[in-house]
Amino acid sequence: MKKASWILIGIMATSIGLYPLIYFLVDRRFGLLASKSAALLSDTVWNIAFYGHILLAGLALLIGWLQFSSTLRRRRMNIHRAIGKLYVIAVLISGFCGLYIAIHATGGMISILGFFSLDLVWLSTTILGFKAIKNGNIALHQKFMIYSYAACFAAVTLRIWLPTLTSIMGEFIGAYRIVAWLCWVPNIIVAYFIVRYSNRNNTSSSAQGL
Repeated sequence: MKKASWILIGIMATSIGLYPLIYFLVDRRFGLLASKSAALLSDTVWNIAFYGHILLAGLALLIGWLQFSSTLRRRRMNIHRAIGKLYVIAVLISGFCGLYIAIHATGGMISILGFFSLDLVWLSTTILGFKAIKNGNIALHQKFMIYSYAACFAAVTLRIWLPTLTSIMGEFIGAYRIVAWLCWVPNIIVAYFIVRYSNRNNTSSSAQGL
């Protein structure tokens, strides 16, 4: 990954990764919570899932971008592995919490399916990436973790797309239904091309080494 792109991703990931702390500093009835019913906001299970999701997703977002530093992997492999284990734990907790709160997503079935699918992709790519490195398959591990962090980065792209579409459409619910898919599907497409480009470079390097 080019250094400028890596730094930009790091800045955005850090700013949104810290965003969940706002819920502890101001009245909860702002942002996405403003669209929730009083009954849902008072539901204990939903609150546990909600805070488990946003706090651990924030942590995954904060630390995940560091894993794409070739310098860190080359010079501090022990730190890379420690961050990786923490990232996987954060994703597992946040992802499963996310599956529950997705069922209660604002906007009905379109939003529910969008966010539920996002969590399934995030969980599955992370688990497959972890299994790959446990089996010693570094190349496959890297590919799955690119997809995993692309799904994780939906937290950033959601906060770019949602206010933009809400402003254009003039209403929140319609925009939210679109963003339930728009926040992550393009990310996965971008990840596909990154993986493809990486494969092409690796193939070219191998051919030159023959």
